[in-house]
Amino acid sequence: MGIFERFLSVWVGLSIVVGVVFGLWQPDFFQRVAGFEIAHVNIVVAIFIWVMIYPMMVQIDFTAIKDVGKNPKGLVLTIVINWLIKPFTMAALGWLFFNILFADLVDPASAQEYIAGMILLGVAPCTAMVFVWSQLTKGDPNYTLVQVSVNDVIMVFAFAPISAFLLGVSDIQVPWETLLISVVLYVLLPLIAGVVTRKILNNGNGKEPLNHFLSRLKPWSVIGLLATVVLLFGFQANTIISEPETIVLIAVPLLIQTYGIFIIAYLAAKWMKLPHNIAAPACLIGTSNFFELAVAVAISLFGLNSGAALATVVGVLVEVPVMLSLVALINRTQHWFK
Repeated sequence: MGIFERFLSVWVGLSIVVGVVFGLWQPDFFQRVAGFEIAHVNIVVAIFIWVMIYPMMVQIDFTAIKDVGKNPKGLVLTIVINWLIKPFTMAALGWLFFNILFADLVDPASAQEYIAGMILLGVAPCTAMVFVWSQLTKGDPNYTLVQVSVNDVIMVFAFAPISAFLLGVSDIQVPWETLLISVVLYVLLPLIAGVVTRKILNNGNGKEPLNHFLSRLKPWSVIGLLATVVLLFGFQANTIISEPETIVLIAVPLLIQTYGIFIIAYLAAKWMKLPHNIAAPACLIGTSNFFELAVAVAISLFGLNSGAALATVVGVLVEVPVMLSLVALINRTQHWFK
């Protein structure tokens, strides 16, 4: 692994600190950046997310989907967890905590936005970082590729309808136009760009041009990720400093959701007698989130300084340390699986 993967939590942590410090020091700058919008989509955030996502999409080989029939159980597990369980448990936990358990601690309008942010996290299964988690657990890289590819295809068609349904159930008005624009901008177009790029580079030239291109792109993906984290925490700096208790309130159901979904998936993988190198990435895909998409859609739907955007940013805050703890658990329990 490169230095980024090995010290991922360090770089993300530093980016969070830098974002908060600069957000407090130069609030006017972040306000100006927040004003660069077209159709409620922030241009700067969109550019950074594209810089981050595009190299990851180029890595995905959709021709690998044809091999899924060789061992379909791992794919069935990740699809069931990602699309039939996880979005609904996230929505239920958000409703339980912010409409009942924490009802006296937050105002109703903010509570609805926090729930919305949690829902967007729950409907966006991990697309990019799962390759890191899979590598850390010695997962089968080809099968991980298939799982990610299939989830991306499903996400193109299912993200907007499921998000709209769950947001509607939570009595949150859904601006369908903005939601669909976000899915096209942050999922469909990067996927198409990745497929076209792979086709051009693989056109009778072997894999060397593609590998060379990816090696040159990789630093930009890192820059996009860290710049996005700096920007997001800069936007929320005042809230993070002035209302740390809000961060804790949002983190509690997110932590319960993450560990709870992992337990369900891991026990199901053991019951299904999956090999460890397929069970590990299958469970981690369902546990982690495509927070880049969730953050972008939350900003597009509710605004940069909204409670929904804050909830997705808290998702970024808790995801890396939580996922690293689950990686450690998976590696220690490898003997549970054949």
